[in-house]
Amino acid sequence: MTDGSHENVPSRQRRRFPGLSSRAYEHPADRSALVALRRLSGFDTVFKALSGLLPERSLRLLFLSDSVRVSDAQFAHLNSMLRDACYILDLEKVPSMYVTQDPKPNAMCIGLDEPIIVVTTGLVELLDEEEMRAVIGHEVGHALSGHAVYRTVLLFLTGLATKIAWIPLGNVAIMAIVTALREWFRKSELSADRAGLLVGQDLRASMRGLMKIAGGNHLHEMNVDAFLEQAEEYEAGGDLRDSVLKILNVLPRSHPFTTVRAAELKKWAESRDHQRIMDGHYPRRSEDKDASVTDSFRESASHYADSVRSSKDPLMKLVGDIAGGAGDLGGKLRDRFAGSSGGTGGAGRAGEAGGEGRTASD
Repeated sequence: MTDGSHENVPSRQRRRFPGLSSRAYEHPADRSALVALRRLSGFDTVFKALSGLLPERSLRLLFLSDSVRVSDAQFAHLNSMLRDACYILDLEKVPSMYVTQDPKPNAMCIGLDEPIIVVTTGLVELLDEEEMRAVIGHEVGHALSGHAVYRTVLLFLTGLATKIAWIPLGNVAIMAIVTALREWFRKSELSADRAGLLVGQDLRASMRGLMKIAGGNHLHEMNVDAFLEQAEEYEAGGDLRDSVLKILNVLPRSHPFTTVRAAELKKWAESRDHQRIMDGHYPRRSEDKDASVTDSFRESASHYADSVRSSKDPLMKLVGDIAGGAGDLGGKLRDRFAGSSGGTGGAGRAGEAGGEGRTASD
């Protein structure tokens, strides 16, 4: 890991971040959602029980027997990217990585004792080298942040909830934890996207990768700026009914919508926080034990307050009005649900959105 062969990668040299703490790139919403998850009634009990029951050895044997392990002899270009990603983020132990046959483009980082990275053939065939480098950096970011454990529990509980759906109370209890885990994991994806950018150090490649995941391998038909405009339209469009539909659409998903991820990543790439990391000014792992939990909570609260103030989503605007003590909230609520025109056009849009039943691929 320390030899110079990992410093230079095709076409250019990338910056390295010795001793990088995951706090440097973790999204405030990721940290606050994880705190909320850990405070959920029954989560500690379930987590401790599952930590001893989950068949991690079986999981490793499954991938070993029915997937292709990345190495110098197999998928050597992916192995080089994996080692580069670990070198750049200074992750001392390189996780095992497997390629599994699945036409659906996907990647994940799972495992309890040690993280395992899995990428599908659909993803390998879809992305070019620089796009793939960002995805592998994304997964290495999950590993550095310790996300693999919670992702593994989420996968297990999702399957368990399906099996015990006929037990009303049991299913309600499990689904409460699954819902909280999904909320956290969606936020953790924003953190991992940032890690992917730190590894790839090519924002356009990260954007292209997200576009391809959303629209397939048709870059000549797509445009990054137009793709980001979709995120703007998604956030600002519609009325309160559309805001509710957005919430309902995202609840069953483990990942945020792709346009939202792209917009969040671009915003961070242009921020002072990102520039400071690139300049070598970032929190080190050696300082993690001295990090203030209070400061972390304050940062998360400040992020949510800023998000509410700056959001163009109708529901978030209403929350801002309530927080600001705006008058005639009952009238505002009635007007926004009725639509600015007072007619039935908004209802038609909401009905159409709900009736399509389409959700983006995770």
